[in-house]
Amino acid sequence: MTQQDIDLLSKKGISEETVAHQLEQFKTGFPFLRLSDAASIANGGIKSPDAQAKAGYLKAWEDYLDSGHKVLKFVPASGAASRMFKELFAFLDGESDTPDNDFISNFFDNIEKFAFFDALNDACVVNDGEVIDTLVERGDYKSVVFNLLDEQGLGYGKLPKGLLFFHAYDDMVRTPLEEHLVEGALYAKGKDGTVNVHFTVSPEHRPLFERLVADNIKDYEEQFGVKYDISFSEQKSSTDTVAATDDNEPFRNDDGSLLFRPGGHGALIENLNDLDADIIFIKNIDNVVPDRLKEKTVEYKKLIAGVLVSIQQRIFAYLDLLESGNCSHDQLLEISTFMKDTILCVNEKTDAMDDGQLATYLLSKLNRPIRVCGMVRNVGEPGGGPFIAYNQDGTVSLQILESSQIDKTNAEYVGMFRSGTHFNPVDLVCAVRNHKGDAFDLTRFVDPQTGFISSKSKNGRSLKALELPGLWNGAMSDWNTIFVEVPLDTFNPVKTVNDLLRPQHQ
Repeated sequence: MTQQDIDLLSKKGISEETVAHQLEQFKTGFPFLRLSDAASIANGGIKSPDAQAKAGYLKAWEDYLDSGHKVLKFVPASGAASRMFKELFAFLDGESDTPDNDFISNFFDNIEKFAFFDALNDACVVNDGEVIDTLVERGDYKSVVFNLLDEQGLGYGKLPKGLLFFHAYDDMVRTPLEEHLVEGALYAKGKDGTVNVHFTVSPEHRPLFERLVADNIKDYEEQFGVKYDISFSEQKSSTDTVAATDDNEPFRNDDGSLLFRPGGHGALIENLNDLDADIIFIKNIDNVVPDRLKEKTVEYKKLIAGVLVSIQQRIFAYLDLLESGNCSHDQLLEISTFMKDTILCVNEKTDAMDDGQLATYLLSKLNRPIRVCGMVRNVGEPGGGPFIAYNQDGTVSLQILESSQIDKTNAEYVGMFRSGTHFNPVDLVCAVRNHKGDAFDLTRFVDPQTGFISSKSKNGRSLKALELPGLWNGAMSDWNTIFVEVPLDTFNPVKTVNDLLRPQHQ
């Protein structure tokens, strides 16, 4: 470590021991997870409530809101939208001046359907003196793309998704940030009429997010009869990870300084841990729909929240009973069965435990944060999947896994991944307080062995990047987890700009 290194670590709040540990992880890698099965409705890993159960869960959620608990909506929104426009960037840099593939042709054939069309048209007039139709007619396609992506125009190539125009209405256009505000009013309004929404943003874009909220918040409060409490945070620099060379040595920039990279969305467990709430919804910034399609989303958000608070109520009752010291043998068996059947947390050693040992074990497993995760039918969309996996303590529990966590040389595991009936749309609701009302320290429930290493480059030089355990993967590995089937209609992500042409976003 040079003095420059030490000064940088001090500024970022990272210890030398942490850097040394991360460099060692590059050498050792991360172990693949041991799997029991893909979670499914057939094996009880995914619940699919019938109409009567749904009604009960929906009422449970309304009752919970009426009881005055604090509910919050957490939206990771710091990711840049540059990947949305990958094909457009390639066209702009390419030799062809006219659409040379189906993606670019589709973009221009339907350009008037984008919510940003009017704003883009205005930018073209300002910068090129012509409307889009005229530029296209004379074959100047690249000027249109330039005005969309470059800062001289709309600057969409560098903005985060949360600030882009996604949906057009008769009298307005909305960004994903605004659609999340609307969602919050529809299923997360507290008893006092307050809707709490928290966005994680990048430092350079925070002023833009704050300005958008300031300019529009009153209109949404009047429209939905609520009071918004909107907050922002940034990914902490202390969660950045050191980059390594292919030889597992520290990667240094041209000026000799250490290169650090953001640790991935798993770093946001720190931001989540800082929030003051009883129940927290988590949903990605780009998974939103226009108002005409929100009914199904709202219904199932309330449903999974109702499942959560119903199960939490049982867990709290069991914890009180266990701590009282008056738990009978039959009651211990009842709690153990609940753990196996409802939480799907199984420990083969419990049959050999005496009552005292079993009570201690059940207390430790029940007294954890709880999450209910919506799962949609697998239709080939990219994303992690719901699995029943082995933990480091030998227990088996429900986990959300990415393909990188699965040993590709194990034919059985690969078969499980490929034949999985459901996948993870990032649709979570979390209970983050214990039965005494105290907040859990969420950082204590992370499995550090579930990170992964990816290959990147910097200025033409290859490097290794270390990703922390993902927010809904290893960062929540030691939570009590329940999977619930939700309709595919509730999952409408925008990965490329042309996804905005799908009927769900029109």
